[in-house]
Amino acid sequence: MFFSSIHADYTKMGYPKAIIRALDFLKHTDLTKLSGGRHEIEGTLMYANVDDVETKEFAATKPESHKEYIDIQFMVRGEENMGFFVDRDLIKPVESYPERDAYFYPNEAKDEGLIHCPEGYYTVFFPSDIHRPLLAVKEPMAIRKVVVKVHVSLLDE
Repeated sequence: MFFSSIHADYTKMGYPKAIIRALDFLKHTDLTKLSGGRHEIEGTLMYANVDDVETKEFAATKPESHKEYIDIQFMVRGEENMGFFVDRDLIKPVESYPERDAYFYPNEAKDEGLIHCPEGYYTVFFPSDIHRPLLAVKEPMAIRKVVVKVHVSLLDE
């Protein structure tokens, strides 16, 4: 998992080339003007989901993970907290949607950390990172975030 500001020089952080291309998209695209929904960047191997959503109270969220795609979650407008913990096979998914590459877990994590993600910050979650997005910071609020999905095969470049 990585967490940083889009204004930091991510080209000097040793990130994989595909992650740098995804961050270039986030940095050099006017994300306030993109329509909601899916936007292909490199076909089905890399695409962005533009989400206008509301953050939620902790109890209304579920941890999630993905096996085929890396999530780069970027805050365009608003702020959220995100929970995270490493998948050590201690808990199993309670809901699995392989066709959507989405796996949801019960609220049982004992070592879940928390990240505060304000505007202009991103978090990169790998398949080993179980994460809980959309947590309200103080109270639920409307946000705009973009999640770039990067297929794990692109890490082989």
